[in-house]
Amino acid sequence: MSTAMNFGSKSFKPRPPDKGSFPLDHFGECKAFKETFMKCLKDNSFDNSKCRLQSKEYLECRMDNQLMTKEPLEKLGFRDLMDPPPSQADKDTKP
Repeated sequence: MSTAMNFGSKSFKPRPPDKGSFPLDHFGECKAFKETFMKCLKDNSFDNSKCRLQSKEYLECRMDNQLMTKEPLEKLGFRDLMDPPPSQADKDTKP
């Protein structure tokens, strides 16, 4: 009699999570951005709402260096920190 459990033909196939997992910055490509963000958090009693600009810059660095998947910043919650597109009125005012 075997004491091993047999689960039949079903096999577990692990897959990476959709979000929340990305490579470590082994070469320190975004270290300065991380340090700025961490200092901001410390200076503001770890209230991340006061460090959104630093957070945005850190995530942009990670995306630019392929340390995380490129995502639109609006999708990451930074719509209010985005540069507004030039308005039509700005285009019409030519000297």
